[in-house]
Amino acid sequence: MSKILFDNQIKIQNKNLPAVTRRNFLSSCSACAACMAIAPMSFVDTSGFTGNNDKRMRIRILYSLHEPIQQRPDWPNIGFDFNPVMDKINTALSKNFPDFEFISTMAKGPEEADKIAQNDNQDSIDGYIVYQMNCWNKVIQSFAKTGKPVLYADFQFGGSGGFLVYNSTFLRANTQNVGFVASSNIEDLFAAVSCFKRLKKGASGADFSAAVSKARIKATKQAGNYSLTPNNLKFLSPEEGILQLSNSKILAVRNQNAETGKPVMGIPVEYIPFSEVNSAWSLADKDEAASVVERWKKSALSIIGVPHETLLTSASMYLGMKSVIKNHGANAITINCLGGFYGGHIHAYPCLGFHELCNEGLIGACECDVSSTATMLAFSTMTNGRPGFISDPVIDTSKRQIIYAHCVAPNKMFGPTGETNPFRILTHSEDRNGASVQSVLPVNYLTTTLQINNDRKEILFHQAVARDNDVDDRACRTKLCAEPLGDIEKLFTMWDKWGWHRVTFYGDLKEPVFAMAATMGWKVIEEA
Repeated sequence: MSKILFDNQIKIQNKNLPAVTRRNFLSSCSACAACMAIAPMSFVDTSGFTGNNDKRMRIRILYSLHEPIQQRPDWPNIGFDFNPVMDKINTALSKNFPDFEFISTMAKGPEEADKIAQNDNQDSIDGYIVYQMNCWNKVIQSFAKTGKPVLYADFQFGGSGGFLVYNSTFLRANTQNVGFVASSNIEDLFAAVSCFKRLKKGASGADFSAAVSKARIKATKQAGNYSLTPNNLKFLSPEEGILQLSNSKILAVRNQNAETGKPVMGIPVEYIPFSEVNSAWSLADKDEAASVVERWKKSALSIIGVPHETLLTSASMYLGMKSVIKNHGANAITINCLGGFYGGHIHAYPCLGFHELCNEGLIGACECDVSSTATMLAFSTMTNGRPGFISDPVIDTSKRQIIYAHCVAPNKMFGPTGETNPFRILTHSEDRNGASVQSVLPVNYLTTTLQINNDRKEILFHQAVARDNDVDDRACRTKLCAEPLGDIEKLFTMWDKWGWHRVTFYGDLKEPVFAMAATMGWKVIEEA
C-alpha cells in the first residue's frame, strides 16, 4: 500500500472517531445522564456479575478481529492498521469514565474468546464491550452466553456484516443481557457505556440492555421531511413479468462444475464452470477491449491506482462474459469472483464488466449470489430495464442512515436510456487489486430495496430516500447513504434470516412487488 493511501486511510479513521473535546465531553455526559435517568430498574437476577460498590467497575473491551494490522483481503481492507483505532477508543473511554477500569483484549474467534470468558469467571469482570472490527469473527457469542452485561458495537465499514447478522440473532432470540450500538458518533458509544453504572445499583443484564436501547433510540436522528425528485416508472403486469422471467436464464459460475440448477422465482438457472468464462476472456477481441478502455478513460471522473493493462483485462472480461451470456441464451450472470480470482481460475475481476452489463439492461451480479441475481433480474424486468444495485449494507443510527456498499454499481440507475451519473475507477477495495467502480449515485430519490427467498416464497422489502455518497476509503467503493422510511430499529432484526446482501432500485416499486407476490402466492416481508 502506498504511503499516501495509508496516510489518507488513517485520516479517515480519525475522522470517524473524533477527538474528545470539552464540548464533546459535556455533550456525552448529557447523553449519559439521560441513560441513567431512564425508567425504573428491577433489582433481581444480579448473578453473573459483581456490581461491587467498593471499587471501580471492571469492563473488558474485546476487539474481534483477525490481527492488529490486517494481512488478508477483507473489510475494511488489506493492510488496514487497527492500532490507532483501538488506541483512540481506549483513550476516549478512559478519559470519559475515570471511575471504570477498562481491560483491552483482542480475540480472533471462539477458541480465544471462550478461554478469556472462562478466565473471567475467576476475575471480577463486571461487563463486556465487544467491538466487531472484522465481519465474521465469532467472538461476541462467547460473551453473550456468560450472562454478564454485554455492549455489542459495530466498527462501521469493518465489522458491519457480522455485526448485523450476529446482532439480529440476539434480537430474535430475545437475548436479555446484550445491548448494541451502531453509530459513527463516539458520543453514542459513551451514552451506551454509561449504562454499565446501573449495575452498581443492582440492575440486571436485562435492565442494562433495556437502558442501552433507550439511549440509542433517544440519540437516533429524527426522520427528515424531503422533497423528492420526480421519478415516474412504468411497470409490466405481473403476468407479463412472470412470462418474461420464465423465458430468461441466470448463468451461475460457482466452481469448475457444470450442472442445471433449481429455478429461482421461476427463472431457469444454469451452472457453468470457471474455465468457460476464462476461455471467453482470453479469446476476447483485443482491439474491441482497447476501445472499451478508451471509453472508460474518457467517461470516468478519475482512474486511481489501476494501470492500463488491468483495464484491458477488465474490458476483455466484460466482452467474454457478454459472449458467454449470448451463447447460452441468458440475460444474467453471477460469478464467484473472489474464489475464482484467488484460485487462479479467472484472471480478471468482473466488476467493471458487471457495471457495463447492468448499464445495458443485462444483469451482472457478484459472489455467485443466485438469490440476489434473481432479485435484480425479476425487478429489472418488471421496471423495463432499471438495474438493481447489489450491496453489503451498514446501519448508522446517528445519521439515521442505511449505507448500501459494494465495489460494483451501475451508473445508469434509471435504465439503459436514462440519465447517467458520474463514476470513478479504483482498485477492488478489500485487496487493492484489479479494477472496480465507485458510482456517485443520484440523491433525493426514493429507492426500493429487496431480497427474495425462493424456498420460503418471500420477498423482503424496505424503502429509503437516497441522501449522499460516502467516499470513506474503508470497505467497498460505492456507498449510497439513504434514510430508511419507517422503523430503523426494526431494520436491525432480519439479517440472520436473510443474509447480508440487499438489492436497491431507484423508484417506488411497492406496487409491482406486492402485485407480483400476490400473483405468485408469495409473501412480502416489510423489514422497516
